[in-house]
Amino acid sequence: MAYINNVMIIRHELMARLVKLFKQGELSSKIDEMPVELYPKSREARGRCCIYKERAITRYKMLPLLGFEVPEGDIDSYRLNNYAEKALSREKLSDNILTVVDEACTSCVQANYVVTNLCRGCVASPCVMNCPKNAIRFTPTGQTEIKVDECVNCGLCQKACPYHAIVYIPIPCEEACPVGAISKNENGIEQIDEDKCIYCGKCITACPFGAIFELSAIVDVLKAIEQKQQVIAMVAPAIMAQYQEAPGQVLAAIQEIGFSEVVEVARGAEKTARHEAEELKEKLEQNESFMTTSCCPSYVETVRKHVPELEAHVSHTPSPMAYTAEELREKHPEAKLVFVGPCVAKRKEARDLGSVDFVLSFEELDAIMEGMEIQPDKMDAASLDRYTLESRGFAQSGGVLKAVLAEKQVADFSYEQIDGIDKKAVKQLQLMAKGKNNSQFYEVMACEGGCINGPGANVKSAKAKKYFIQSLKTMS
Repeated sequence: MAYINNVMIIRHELMARLVKLFKQGELSSKIDEMPVELYPKSREARGRCCIYKERAITRYKMLPLLGFEVPEGDIDSYRLNNYAEKALSREKLSDNILTVVDEACTSCVQANYVVTNLCRGCVASPCVMNCPKNAIRFTPTGQTEIKVDECVNCGLCQKACPYHAIVYIPIPCEEACPVGAISKNENGIEQIDEDKCIYCGKCITACPFGAIFELSAIVDVLKAIEQKQQVIAMVAPAIMAQYQEAPGQVLAAIQEIGFSEVVEVARGAEKTARHEAEELKEKLEQNESFMTTSCCPSYVETVRKHVPELEAHVSHTPSPMAYTAEELREKHPEAKLVFVGPCVAKRKEARDLGSVDFVLSFEELDAIMEGMEIQPDKMDAASLDRYTLESRGFAQSGGVLKAVLAEKQVADFSYEQIDGIDKKAVKQLQLMAKGKNNSQFYEVMACEGGCINGPGANVKSAKAKKYFIQSLKTMS
């Protein structure tokens, strides 16, 4: 879930400045000046050694915002201007979804276990004696220390210490990942295993150094708009949780960016609810034990990569984004379709579908508005299409379940919610795959609280829930 912190503020500022440069036609000529403008000599570094380190890290962070992976080598010999020119001329996005800014990642802890000053240097030395890798040694002060390069984080030393002098220090991104898809390489830099990653985005929000990025399509979307192409924004229902302004004002602000049309994905949610209800009825009539929802792409990735035995129980019904894109593609075959939502995994789903050209997060959308000086509260409200409250309610935990119940295809069935995918939820899914289920229908959301708390959201969860309920009331 997204939350307001300094990492988010910095990332937002970088994106807004990038958009402003694009709007002024100065992206490729002035982007190299941005790190110096952000960190002049008169400014103190934000928690790092010096402004020069901050400038270097800023340069690396601009790469994913331009849509590029961070290379393993040094970029000092290759100016940001060159990357900007490549972004403006490219025809195809990178195949990867996420990247790690290694210069920022090096600030994190290198080992999970650390000896504190509570160590008494005892004669028994159980930490030393129980270490399977001889990674603990005595220092000249008589206390012990752990050799980071040799420690394998087994934790035996912590269990053995009679003084509780050895503490476990979590590595935030690794702790947050529910499927063990991120880990340090031999250089101490986090790497994402694409074969395991479910694109839940939890690592992005967990990293205290802002070292993990989505590869952005901001430049590609703005370029298509500038070239007067037909560019249609497909906005997820969770947009109503991002702003306190009226929904019509928010949609009008999105239109002001330059989109040819702004379409609510709620239209696709109506189809998803209807077809999932029909599919549930069919499966129960065939005496299948249970069915799960399929609209959360992160959950679908979890099943595909980590619990493939569960795949037969996942609904075959396409997501609201897929249905909306299908309808728009038939009507506007040459248009560029841009999904706007809070979800990292939608980038993967869009790539697999082939019918959605670009994906923007709400965080990126808000930065575009700031860079273009568009304020939702100053907009005249656009008219809203008529959709069911259940379809707009998809964005909140329990929303898909309510929409399926509202279809009244099945008179009576048992149901449960899996509200957020963490390590415990993955174990539950594995048990369900073995037939240990208690209900006939499961709504599964990767983000606790639903899409309104996705990793690409702008606001805290409590405020998002408040805005969402408020918006639904105005549309009821």
